[in-house]
Amino acid sequence: MRTNRILAALLAVPLAALTLGTATTAQAADPHLQVKSLVLNRASVAVSSLNTVPVTITLEGTAGPSEYDTYYVAFERVAGTGPKDDLYSMPLKLIKGTPQDGTWQGVVNVPSTVNGTIKAARVIAGGYLLGCTSCGEDYPVNVNGPSLAVTGTHIPKLTATFTPKVVPYNSPFSIKWTMTDSQTGKPYGSKLKVMLRQDNGCVEGDFTTTTLTDTAGSITKNYPAGNYVICFMVPGNPAPIFSDGAIPTRPGIVTATPSKTSAPVGSIVPVNGTAQSAYNCPVNLQRLYGATAWRNVGTAKVRSSWRFTVNAQPAYKGKIPYRVQLPACNNVLTGVSKTFYITGV
Repeated sequence: MRTNRILAALLAVPLAALTLGTATTAQAADPHLQVKSLVLNRASVAVSSLNTVPVTITLEGTAGPSEYDTYYVAFERVAGTGPKDDLYSMPLKLIKGTPQDGTWQGVVNVPSTVNGTIKAARVIAGGYLLGCTSCGEDYPVNVNGPSLAVTGTHIPKLTATFTPKVVPYNSPFSIKWTMTDSQTGKPYGSKLKVMLRQDNGCVEGDFTTTTLTDTAGSITKNYPAGNYVICFMVPGNPAPIFSDGAIPTRPGIVTATPSKTSAPVGSIVPVNGTAQSAYNCPVNLQRLYGATAWRNVGTAKVRSSWRFTVNAQPAYKGKIPYRVQLPACNNVLTGVSKTFYITGV
């Protein structure tokens, strides 16, 4: 996507005669396509803000009998820190020869968000399907292709502000999305085309429908209750040039129940409980020392069912206060169970 305010800065460099390196075993085993060379017309490029700069790709190869006469090239990050780690070309069309022995050419639209170095990693036959890492790839050819050094400036930065700030489970919420220039900290100054999606819509479905932010780069959307993937994308061709997501902060909700309310001193008493949405997070069994000091006396990990088991061990005769604490983990805040008691006998 191009803005009216900031033009792409393009490095004028000579043709990068970057011939494909040795093909991988996966390619050699594929009877359909043998890539002889893969060349970019640039070795480096500079891109600013939400613009893209086309870089021409030329592919030469031979193939056996095949239904394919169109290819895509997939690039992957090998260095740098841009927010986007992969990139796909537009379709490469046959410009010379035949589908069995020919030359294909097309462009890859390079955004600032791939700032760093990207490298041609695969040639995909047929078509590109957004969000699918193995589709169109009923026949991928792995390649040791040319690299492209990308200098990205005024790279977009996304902020997501939730209302409420901590979202209760089973409650709707809203997100104010704001896209700004990471270099200046200011908005780009024009309305931006964006795509707001959720759940499966983040990786499949309609990627042509967009909506506009305001001139401050902000847009607010209401979301229904539930746990699902939420994403924000900036459209590109053939794939978004920027994508990110957001996860609501949730309250820590912990329950815990001892398997026995009394047990001989020194014996093991399993304590079972749940920690909502806290899969693989640690929980601490705590015992009260004195009037106010809770100290950890055991720990466990929350299972995929959100359940856990910790073991209590009464240290003395009498009524002993315990609780289970969930430290803040991922997007779940700290939480504690109600106090329960085990009597040592």
